[in-house]
Amino acid sequence: MDKIVKLLVVFVASLFLLGCTGRETVETGYDAELAASLGADDYGMKMYTLVILKTGPSQESDKEVLDSLFRGHMDNISKLAEEGKLVVAGPLGPNENAYRGIFIINSVSAEEVNEMMQGDPAITSGVLAVENYSWYGSAALSHYLELHKRIEKIKP
Repeated sequence: MDKIVKLLVVFVASLFLLGCTGRETVETGYDAELAASLGADDYGMKMYTLVILKTGPSQESDKEVLDSLFRGHMDNISKLAEEGKLVVAGPLGPNENAYRGIFIINSVSAEEVNEMMQGDPAITSGVLAVENYSWYGSAALSHYLELHKRIEKIKP
């Protein structure tokens, strides 16, 4: 199993174990309506799909073509974020696995996630490839993009 997948498994398992300590929760402003609207469980968490983008099989090297594909890639990211389907997106630093970036998708349906990826020309062209994993995280994660808009000086 790749290092990043192992790290994610350990992270998710740690979150689960922290939530299963048998301690009673202390009420600190729990908002049942908000929790329900976000699809949160009793721990304030929910399942997402983690998409790992990696270098694909395409050997495309024409700069103009690549620029066009990555413009489409960024457009698809913006579209999915505006629709509330994409919760997190970002590139990864250099690594031995050829991983290029991640998406956290607000869906657990493999069919729906695969359909979303078909809107990305960098993926459909084979310049990027994807690996999908179930991921358990805070149901409030979707609200981070609203805050990000307030601190983003330049749009990609």
